[in-house]
Amino acid sequence: MLNLGLFMMPIHPAGKDLGSSLREDEELVLLADKLNFSESWMGEHYSSSGEPVPSPLIFNSSLINKTKNIKFGTGVVSLPQQHPGVIAGHVALFDHLSKGRFIFGIGAGGLVSDWELFNNLDGKTRALTMIETIDSIIKIWQSEKPIEFKGKYVDFKVTDNYIPELGIGTFIKPYQKPYPPIAVSLKNPNSMTAKFAGQKSWIPISGNFIPPEDIATHWPTYKTGSLEKDIVPDPTIWRVGRSILITNNNEEADNIINDPNGIFSEYFLYLNTVSKLASGEKKENISLSSIRLESIKKAKDLIIIGDEKTVLDKLIAFIDIVGPFGTLLLTGHDMTDHKNLWINTFTKMSENIKPILSNYISNKLSKTAAE
Repeated sequence: MLNLGLFMMPIHPAGKDLGSSLREDEELVLLADKLNFSESWMGEHYSSSGEPVPSPLIFNSSLINKTKNIKFGTGVVSLPQQHPGVIAGHVALFDHLSKGRFIFGIGAGGLVSDWELFNNLDGKTRALTMIETIDSIIKIWQSEKPIEFKGKYVDFKVTDNYIPELGIGTFIKPYQKPYPPIAVSLKNPNSMTAKFAGQKSWIPISGNFIPPEDIATHWPTYKTGSLEKDIVPDPTIWRVGRSILITNNNEEADNIINDPNGIFSEYFLYLNTVSKLASGEKKENISLSSIRLESIKKAKDLIIIGDEKTVLDKLIAFIDIVGPFGTLLLTGHDMTDHKNLWINTFTKMSENIKPILSNYISNKLSKTAAE
């Protein structure tokens, strides 16, 4: 059975009132819960007013008692940017407050200005620090003794000031046992992160801004890693993201997707600019007008937009390329324009399109199992 989820970076206009953006994001989560979406993911970015949520845990904690069933995911906690003890404590606390409605999404950090802020500019170092950090967090959660962790990038201990009878030097443990499910985002084709995640049985998440041909490599690569550890992976744990907008007709869809200053052009203008900075391009050499033209093309290639039938046809074609998965994550975009269309999209996806896609994916999985 296919699940629907919500994924928000979130990206809003840099000059938009923060309170309005946060209320809008909250409204989407509450709508998703009402429509029986299984989960809601929130990003973490410290140095961008365009992605204005520095703590997904704080944001999500404000919604625990306003929702009934939806699980909350961190999308993601950038592990190299915080001390493992801080992350372990915050995550364990949230897991208890939500009574286990939590998925621990982790990553090495994807915002170039955050790399500069935390002096994490070397990609290899970020990746290795992420691995050491999650290993140390798990050790904190599992340890019943004075703790010491000594790695190349992560080094800490609590041994000298340890009096367990009073709780001194001990750590709170998560609500879920042995700890919350861990998820990791995937981007590149044939991603080594996917293989590593498969070896660890972590939940793989393929991003919404990735071409379907690249996403199609993620599950086979994940499966390779799993089988190396004698684990038979279940494709229903795979989350795949997409930006989807159901319009009243296809002419309206064409107008929205071709608008050089529209929601999707602005979305990819931001992402493409971040990508160029991350690749080492100097800000003095960046032309936003040129990137805007690239962004319109990328939006046309990657956004699933049109009337209800068109969107359904595009989603089936998308599934045929990437393969069957368990959860379709709808991207939460800024709703300044077309708010009614966004609400209608989430509603129709839940009530009309999800059952059809669920049957379609179930049939594909059955055929694969029979082969």
